[in-house]
Amino acid sequence: MALKCGIVGLPNVGKSTLFNCLSNAKAQAANFPFCTIEPNVGTITVPDERMTALAEIVNPERILPTTIEIVDIAGLVKGASKGEGLGNQFLGNIRECDAIIHVLRCFEDGNIVHVDGSVNPVRDKEVIDTELQLKDLETLIKRIEKVRKQAKSGDKEAKKLFDIFEKFRTHIEEGKSARSAPSDEKEHEVLKDLHLLTDKPVMYVCNVDEASVVNGNEHTIAVADAVKDENAEVLILGVGIEADIASLETFEERELFLEDLGLEKPGVSRLIKSAYQLLNLKTYFTAGVKEVRAWTIKEGMKAPQAAGVIHTDFEKGFIRAEVIGYDDYVTLRSEVAAKEAGKLHVEGKEYVVKDGDVMHFRFNV
Repeated sequence: MALKCGIVGLPNVGKSTLFNCLSNAKAQAANFPFCTIEPNVGTITVPDERMTALAEIVNPERILPTTIEIVDIAGLVKGASKGEGLGNQFLGNIRECDAIIHVLRCFEDGNIVHVDGSVNPVRDKEVIDTELQLKDLETLIKRIEKVRKQAKSGDKEAKKLFDIFEKFRTHIEEGKSARSAPSDEKEHEVLKDLHLLTDKPVMYVCNVDEASVVNGNEHTIAVADAVKDENAEVLILGVGIEADIASLETFEERELFLEDLGLEKPGVSRLIKSAYQLLNLKTYFTAGVKEVRAWTIKEGMKAPQAAGVIHTDFEKGFIRAEVIGYDDYVTLRSEVAAKEAGKLHVEGKEYVVKDGDVMHFRFNV
């Protein structure tokens, strides 16, 4: 299930450095705009302590965590929606992503040029929002013109579409993003075909200096206030510090460094987990002597579809799923013990898989 989060932001806010920390890729990180031209793509593992606990019980030959893709998208500028600064290419890259990680510069440093001359993360956010909204308006207006004649001729389905598109157009013209429009699930389902940029889930990453990495600063407070109505997560993270952590060779060195900063875990671990949740993803496990493996599913997925993530034959020939809840598995320490305690349950095609389920599928092809 190759789902992508795109890292966006103005030039020189720390996107490529953050991408390097996340993926250990070597995206060029330089102090000038348009350092990133082609989007860099990194596949990153999702940290999950539950895998360690399962592996200690099962002692498998290998452990395979789940992954997501992170895309480093070049810095947007004013006028991107009109093609400025390779804008069309950048916006096209965002369109291909399932969610957005929006990096905002929340630190002062005279040695690092800001594209607009001063540090103001709320203004920076609005610059990018405006460009994405303008592009979405362009998309909506084209689609409205397409269905307008059909709607006027009495086509009821076209009239429904016309009304939904008009509703979102009005909302975006007010300077708001599609994701914040008061609407029901069916209306958002209709929008999926349009791939609106501002309808994608978003997480704001406030890139701060070392002094602000624990409690934030006036810039992060301003960002939190600006996005309070967006139902979006705000993470405070020191990208430069994360780069320092990533460069340390041993686990012990990293632990000492984090302790000195007053942090429990690297910020990138929190970010990866949050990105996973942002994509509306859940994890189930398979556990055996060959491997303990995490599998990615969308929230609400039923057992046959979850089996199909392993192999399409599993879904086609699905008979049943044998399920043990993660807590029960870890407490009872084996499949046999779980079965004896009545904690292994057999589920059919309508079972909705829960996060952390340890599963074994029976199928026939």
